[in-house]
Amino acid sequence: MKTKIFFTVLTFVAMALTSCNDDNKDEKIEPTLYTRLGGIETISKVTDKFLTNVAADDLINSRFEATVGNHYRLQLLRNNLIDQICAGTGGPCQYKGETMLDAHAGMKITAAEFGAFTADLTAALDYYEVAEREKNDLLAILTPMESDIVDK
Repeated sequence: MKTKIFFTVLTFVAMALTSCNDDNKDEKIEPTLYTRLGGIETISKVTDKFLTNVAADDLINSRFEATVGNHYRLQLLRNNLIDQICAGTGGPCQYKGETMLDAHAGMKITAAEFGAFTADLTAALDYYEVAEREKNDLLAILTPMESDIVDK
């Protein structure tokens, strides 16, 4: 009798576990935006193109003259941008730079300059043919930073 109960319970547990496993197979885990973008390689390429776009953008390039003219500062900006995008999209990086509010305090950045900056990033994403969904998802992460960057 005890053996029969034991096998009945064991069969019930096995069926329950099998049922749970089947449910998990039906659930699809959405990859992070970091993965969908193509990881650190794509983020690095987009960042490099983005910085090239900014340097060529007459509306905002004067803001970056000192940085572009100093290899160390340019490399630091590049690395911070890569880390910020990587971390913000669910990647393994950790952003170590200043907050956007602290980094841009007193700079009197205008909404038009922020718009040019965003357009330069969008152009870099388009250059590397980043899919519309991923591009919009990335911009949705970065756009709220406008309130910390633009001078009111």
